[in-house]
Amino acid sequence: MLKLENINKKTRLEELNEDDLNDYYYWKYLDPLQEAKNWNGPYIEEKHFTFTEFEKNYRESKYLYKNTLSTLAIKYEDDFLGVVTSYWKDEKSRWLECGIVIYKNTKWEKGLGSQVFKEWINYLFKETDANRIGISTWSGNIRMMKVANKAGMIEEARIRKGRVVEGEFHDGIQMGILREEWKSF
Repeated sequence: MLKLENINKKTRLEELNEDDLNDYYYWKYLDPLQEAKNWNGPYIEEKHFTFTEFEKNYRESKYLYKNTLSTLAIKYEDDFLGVVTSYWKDEKSRWLECGIVIYKNTKWEKGLGSQVFKEWINYLFKETDANRIGISTWSGNIRMMKVANKAGMIEEARIRKGRVVEGEFHDGIQMGILREEWKSF
């Protein structure tokens, strides 16, 4: 099982185990408040999966490469907080998209996301041949833009009024970092 320790003394990234997969499913689909959805892609209409479908999709997309995981659990003192994710936006140009979701709002605004996201970017560049790693978000998600910036990403595109959240237009934001920028960051 993969573990990336020492993000800080209490926080780590690791491969999802069965309990984590259950927690991930709960927070993504069953949590009655869905507070993380207010920030994490509230403009995306997600299809609801059964747990069996969710688990199957996870297993089928578990690896970017043979030994490189596409999703890791965020743990704080062994408690599941959320996930970091990635997928190939374009394999030919070696463009990875990634993200982070901390579902437990009691851990928001404590700097954990920035620490975890930096470690995730490091893992992805070290374990893949990615030329660039990016994120896509919306202009209302200031926290994600700050987290991405702290990991060395810069705003590369702003699509004016490209997202609709709660009936209002917001800009779509694309941020990224190139391999050579990461090496000198």
